[in-house]
Amino acid sequence: MTDQTRWGIDQVQVRNKAVKYQRNLVSRAMDQVVKMDESGITDLMIQIEAEYERKYGENVSNKVVL
Repeated sequence: MTDQTRWGIDQVQVRNKAVKYQRNLVSRAMDQVVKMDESGITDLMIQIEAEYERKYGENVSNKVVL
């Protein structure tokens, strides 16, 4: 067992909670996706791709040096 008084333990616990929260979000989303039909899943994929591009798309393209 790890000594709970060591420096940095609280940061590890916060990171672990964040990872668990993200996994729970994905799990709950998949529960809803299972209930959807093909057109609903396709619409969801388009929205997810657009959001991903909005958040992370520019980071990749701005690092290109010509």
